[in-house]
Amino acid sequence: MPANPLLVIFAGGTSSRMWPLQEKLLLRFGDEPLLVNRLRRYQTLGFDEAVIIASAENEATIRDYTAHIDGMRVHVVVQTEPKGQGDALLQIEPVLEGRRNTPIYAVQVHDVVDDELHQSMLSAYQQDPTRSYIAGYEMDAYFPGGYLVVADDNRLTGIIEKPGAENRPSNLVNIVAHMHANAGRVLDAIRAEYEKPQTTDDHYERAIDALLKTQDFRVVPYSGHWSALKYPWHVLDVMNYFLSQIKGQQVAESAYIAPTAALVGDVFIGAGAKVFPGAAVVGPAYLGAGVIVGNNALVRQSMVLDGANVGFTTEVARSYVAAGCQMHACRVLDSVFAENVNFSAGCTTANLRIDHGHVPSVVKGQRVNSGRDKLGAIIGRDAFLGVDVMTMPGVKVGRSAEVGPGVHVQDDIPDNMRVYVKQTLVMKEKKGGVKK
Repeated sequence: MPANPLLVIFAGGTSSRMWPLQEKLLLRFGDEPLLVNRLRRYQTLGFDEAVIIASAENEATIRDYTAHIDGMRVHVVVQTEPKGQGDALLQIEPVLEGRRNTPIYAVQVHDVVDDELHQSMLSAYQQDPTRSYIAGYEMDAYFPGGYLVVADDNRLTGIIEKPGAENRPSNLVNIVAHMHANAGRVLDAIRAEYEKPQTTDDHYERAIDALLKTQDFRVVPYSGHWSALKYPWHVLDVMNYFLSQIKGQQVAESAYIAPTAALVGDVFIGAGAKVFPGAAVVGPAYLGAGVIVGNNALVRQSMVLDGANVGFTTEVARSYVAAGCQMHACRVLDSVFAENVNFSAGCTTANLRIDHGHVPSVVKGQRVNSGRDKLGAIIGRDAFLGVDVMTMPGVKVGRSAEVGPGVHVQDDIPDNMRVYVKQTLVMKEKKGGVKK
């Protein structure tokens, strides 16, 4: 049986569409960053060497996190500019010195899938390591991505980008889980595409299309879970995947659960967490280390990370709350909070349009349909929202922003902005004055 291929992880590019959140691959869905969690999963599948393609912005952080991965040799290379996946793959060339013919398995860290997909790809490769393999995600509804053209015996003959719902060549969408039998051939094909005059950045896709004419590519169909972190509200999809992995009630010995508190369904309670009298945690739910759920508070279908405080009578529903957030007598609904957000008493994230339609949100100046009929707020790290602030569905509050009391936030607030309502106080003496 051949050894597992060299694992190649795309982790560069920019996370600009994720604003006001920061590096998506460093988001925590539990006690580890997503990148580290995925590396450990690949390790259990038998991968013992990986190349992570970082950006100049996240290189130092990635090196720091991966330095503590035991039992796996991890290389970090840098794509200095976001020039597409083709340019990213070319950066692994130094790692391949003396072994350009080695097979590689290329994946994206922000594509969260079941282990079943990788197991199927490995199984196909081990049965015939002379072929290359492309994962095809089975979708009934139309998806605006690349569709695979498949002949007999799952042989791949082409990839068509965004063909339109009526012109789909199959129901298989190209997902970045690509097993290449020979790294050198792929890199040479990519380099040849860069020598052509095209101005688009789809060099990698064009290289695969060119290789199809001379190399045997097979499609490995997959119909399990797939969540891709493209927009900030996708954090909720990935959160739900991780919550679905919790089975039973897992309560740390050092956690405190009041006798009159309720744990319902599948829940994880971390070390030192406290759930006070009258509070309820309804699964699937995750409470990190040191989390406090105050009297009569409710956490349901949510993830609340280390050191966050869900204060008295607060409701957190279907939301992702990062470490260190502070909440008191408020409502957090279908929302994403980055680290250290302060959500003061009386604050509410409105999550439903009057017409019950899908909630839009503005991304890089463009209005984008979230595809969700319930979506609250996306709030960046260190933001402070004063008492009785209300956010409208789909709005975003930037990092370190300050929102004064009583403000109704209807539009996105940029980073480091202070927003408040001016009041004019009118004082008049009452008729009749003070009774003596």
